[in-house]
Amino acid sequence: MTSSDTPPVDEETQATEWIRTGRASLGIELGSTRIKACLIAGDKAEVLAVGSHEWENRFVDRMWTYSLDDVWSGLQSAYADLVRDAERRHGVRPSAFAALGVSAMMHGYLPFDGDGELLAPFRTWRNTTTGPAAAELTELFGVNIPLRWSVAHLYQAVLDGEAHVPRVRFVTTLAGYVHWKLTGRKVLGVGDASGMFPIDAATRDYDAELVSRFDRLVAEKAPGMNLRELLPEVLVAGQPAGDLTAEGAALLDPSGALPPGAMLCPPEGDAGTGMVATCAVAPRTGNVSAGTSIFAMTVLERPLERVHHELDIVTTPAGDPVAMVHCNNGASELAAWVGMFARFGTAAGLPVDPDRVYEVLFTEALDGEPDAGGLIAYNHLAGEPIAGLEEGRPLFVRTPDSRFTLANAMRAQLYGVFGTLSLGMRVLADEGVTLDRMFAHGGMFRTAGVAQRFLAGALDAPVAVGESASEGGAWGIAVLAAYLASGSGSDLDSYLREQVFRGASFDTKDPDPADVEGFAAYLDRYRAGLDVERAAVASL
Repeated sequence: MTSSDTPPVDEETQATEWIRTGRASLGIELGSTRIKACLIAGDKAEVLAVGSHEWENRFVDRMWTYSLDDVWSGLQSAYADLVRDAERRHGVRPSAFAALGVSAMMHGYLPFDGDGELLAPFRTWRNTTTGPAAAELTELFGVNIPLRWSVAHLYQAVLDGEAHVPRVRFVTTLAGYVHWKLTGRKVLGVGDASGMFPIDAATRDYDAELVSRFDRLVAEKAPGMNLRELLPEVLVAGQPAGDLTAEGAALLDPSGALPPGAMLCPPEGDAGTGMVATCAVAPRTGNVSAGTSIFAMTVLERPLERVHHELDIVTTPAGDPVAMVHCNNGASELAAWVGMFARFGTAAGLPVDPDRVYEVLFTEALDGEPDAGGLIAYNHLAGEPIAGLEEGRPLFVRTPDSRFTLANAMRAQLYGVFGTLSLGMRVLADEGVTLDRMFAHGGMFRTAGVAQRFLAGALDAPVAVGESASEGGAWGIAVLAAYLASGSGSDLDSYLREQVFRGASFDTKDPDPADVEGFAAYLDRYRAGLDVERAAVASL
């Protein structure tokens, strides 16, 4: 039989071979409510298996946190779930990988001493206790330092004279911590690092002049502190970031079936993996990621003219500057409303699948008035710096002449997810920044054409959703691992466009003029009503 007579390998056999021979790449992302693992292979980064584990942050001593024990039990659970899924789908359990990568929520504060012991509970991006530090650093650096950035947390600890500060020898993010324990290397992808401290666009490393300014600032308050020695080494996408050690393999897979040796890509933040998952790493592209938080990333063609507290400058995983509009509150309040309607169905003896509840309510919102009938929904469960809120109080507000219907109520809730985000995006538009297309991903975009359409109206820009949108960041970090394993000589944007997304289809919604006008009216009321939110925080 000649090679031309050889029957083609079917997709299932090929997937089994990818897994059996260790040619698949693994991505793990620690999100705010779910830890997800994703196994991919092939030129198109086909998904072979997935695993997940639900978890929640805790509010302890007025701080949002996760315990490190929960980090490892959750990682192990998600990985074990992925292994079971691979065996269920393909009849083979993965025992080696071409490469793997770790991603997680950006920002926050994880300080360690010289023995590797955590000195203070993990302070997540959700905390808003760093106001004095962020304001002073913004003034000193001449760039916006948001409350959630790691350097703001570190300097606030210095200002507050916290007892652990003299013992700090290493500060990192959640992704950097997990990567360190898996490989022994204290490194960070440039995108995640850009949420710790400002990055120099020319060197793709921490801004050396600003590091010096920080060291001079703390010289008397924290003698001997050398910021550069505390921060992880910065790497860009495609650079090797270490290999899985025996200790790391045991942490991920306590069964002992996973051998050491797999290479790891630089650990990244969820913003960077969202850009990869939506092929939005080139100038004039952007993406919106909607989950517990919601944020928009816009890759810049030029530096911004002024400093804006609504915008912070981070980078793509390749190190290119990005304007980020980050909101602490995303779809959690919307999910609570959906849960209430689901419970009503169960209580009435008519239980409905949760996905179907979302579909029904989202579809109903399409029949709402363009301005949501005068209704306003605030989704602020936590503090929201862009809106000037130190704490959150979810509110649903209407006036006597508002049209209180289910359709308007659900449209208001969906608009509410995009409310604070839109305040920041309008600042970016005033800077003259334009987009060819905004990509969106996250669970709320699974119901076709609803949240996507409303987001297009809110941004007055086309919004595209692709097939990878529901896989999200775990798929994105798996792609970054595959990029490393490929040894590709092309830049990240070319690799994504010419290989992973070549021929990929995106559903794009152009903004409906009625939605644009209606959302603008909604946002005017939303902005005016923020005084009600502030009063609620002060009174309740």
